[in-house]
This record gives sequence, C-alpha cells and structure tokens, in this order.
Amino acid sequence: MQTTKALLVTPVLICSCTRGLISSVSASLLSRPEATSKQPSPSSSSLQVARWEFQTSVVSQDIDTAAKFFGAGAAIVGVTESGAVIGTVFGSLIFDYARNPSLKQQLFSYVILGFVLSEAMGLFCLMVAFLILFAM
Repeated sequence: MQTTKALLVTPVLICSCTRGLISSVSASLLSRPEATSKQPSPSSSSLQVARWEFQTSVVSQDIDTAAKFFGAGAAIVGVTESGAVIGTVFGSLIFDYARNPSLKQQLFSYVILGFVLSEAMGLFCLMVAFLILFAM
C-alpha cells in the first residue's frame, strides 16, 4: 500500500521539480549579460525568444556556405571541360594537317572558331562560379 502511494507522489514531485528546473535554465539561457540588471517584462520575453532563435542561424549559414562551395565546384567543371576541348581541337588540327597539308588555312579557321567557342564557354562557367561565391 505504501509503495502505491510513493509511486503516485513521485510523478507529481518530478513534474514540479522539472518545471522549476526548466524555468530556471530557460531564464539563464535567454537572458543577455547586458539585460541582467533589469527585470524582463512579458512583452520582452517574446523578443528574447526571437533572439534565441536568431542565434541558431549559424548552422544555416554553414549550410548556405557549403551549398555555395558545391555550386561553384559544379560550375568549375565547365572550365576543366573547356581545357579538354581546346586540347582536342588543337590535337585534331595537327592530325588533320598531317593528313592533308593543302587544307591548312581552312583547318586553321575552323580550329580558331572551335577555340573561341570553347574558351567562351569556359569563361562563362568561371563567371557563374564567381557569381555563386561572391554575389549570392
């Protein structure tokens, strides 16, 4: 019989102790060092809660920074592809010139066109990477 009474009393004691502990912990966490001299009013407690939620934005800033780096890295892939295409274009020029030297001028104009288009695409990808990193 006594054990049943003890079990019934214990949850009540736990609830009252927990409420007191939570209120003291939340008051100590939400109070600012400069705000400890004055008593907070009920209207300023909502402001303090807003400050508390604002302080957790460091994690979202880290996620935003990581997303910027991933996006810039994906945009840089286009720059590396541009370098590979330029190498392929000039390699093809050498190969085709060795097969048919009489087409030198026509092949060279096609190579310059391919080089310009590939380099423009690479610079565009580099510009997008810099925009992701520094403009957003």
